[in-house]
Amino acid sequence: MNTVSIVTGGSRGLGRNSAINIARRGGDVILTYRTGAEGAAEVVAEIEALGRKAVALQLDTGSTAGFADFVTQVRSALHSTWGRDSFDHLVNNAGHGEMASLTETSEAQFDALFAVHVKGVYFLTQALLPLLADGGRIVNFSTGLTRVSYPGFSAYAAAKGAVEILTIYMARELGSRGITVNTIAPGAIATDFLGGAVRDTPAYNDAFAAMIALGRVGQPDDIGPAVASLLSNDNH
Repeated sequence: MNTVSIVTGGSRGLGRNSAINIARRGGDVILTYRTGAEGAAEVVAEIEALGRKAVALQLDTGSTAGFADFVTQVRSALHSTWGRDSFDHLVNNAGHGEMASLTETSEAQFDALFAVHVKGVYFLTQALLPLLADGGRIVNFSTGLTRVSYPGFSAYAAAKGAVEILTIYMARELGSRGITVNTIAPGAIATDFLGGAVRDTPAYNDAFAAMIALGRVGQPDDIGPAVASLLSNDNH
């Protein structure tokens, strides 16, 4: 039976690259988008061109009020597209960044980061667990900024640090179902994250490249294949 993976924030950036690489390995995908319906449709078309199945569903991971309806939509998509009651993998990728110093970060910025990256990951995973197959896989996105510091990312990195601890507890509590839970923590990647700052601003690109052993910032294709590998039967 083909695998079905849910990838949040799959319409762009690392979520998009992860979804496509899952399809390249023979998996099908349910991807979510918040506002990028057109981008999501393009990802669906690209996955279908690889001979795999894909469905795009709208979801705001920062609003838990919509999670019950999303689960209903997932259940419906599983029945209508795959004729099954469960999915195999959850990739908690959706997110956004804020770059502001410790003294200038607003409470609204802080709350929004934790709503998406911590509360959203916690309660979306909780809501989807009844549909996640035993022996399944979960991958949570963190950031290299939990290991190296760069001014302006205190709130973002703190939220991702919470995700890393949450991952440890998820693995412990879900291990009895044979579900593995891992964190992937990319460094600076040339995507449209933060408005494309790393990709399009030479000063940021150079600064981050100087912190990386390879002397360059990452590309999406450095990350998507790793996510797909973590979800595969190659890893137990």
